[in-house]
Amino acid sequence: MKINRAKNAAVRRKLHVRKKIFGTPDRPRLSVFRSNRHIYAQIIDDTAGATLVSASTTAKGLREQLSTSGNTKAAEVVGEAIARQGLGVGIKCVRFDRGRCKFHGRIKALAEAARKAGLVF
Repeated sequence: MKINRAKNAAVRRKLHVRKKIFGTPDRPRLSVFRSNRHIYAQIIDDTAGATLVSASTTAKGLREQLSTSGNTKAAEVVGEAIARQGLGVGIKCVRFDRGRCKFHGRIKALAEAARKAGLVF
């Protein structure tokens, strides 16, 4: 019963954040998902319903650079990678979608690394 309540609360938090953020072609959405072992980031155009760029700790190029994939260092590497790929495609400005997580720890490290690499939130 507690597991079901926790899942419902997570979905409610995600929808609460998501109803305020919408990615357009001019300013797509940078969506972040954090699990216990990995972190994933995507730049999404919601009007077209398409993922433009993605990066994660499970990607082959990044997985070789990291000793562990569930810490802030890994999140920084993913943030830099998503910013590089986004700038390569021509995306400079994004809307940040933190999902169900607080802007703290690995989520914050990814966002700061992406900003440092050149993305504007």
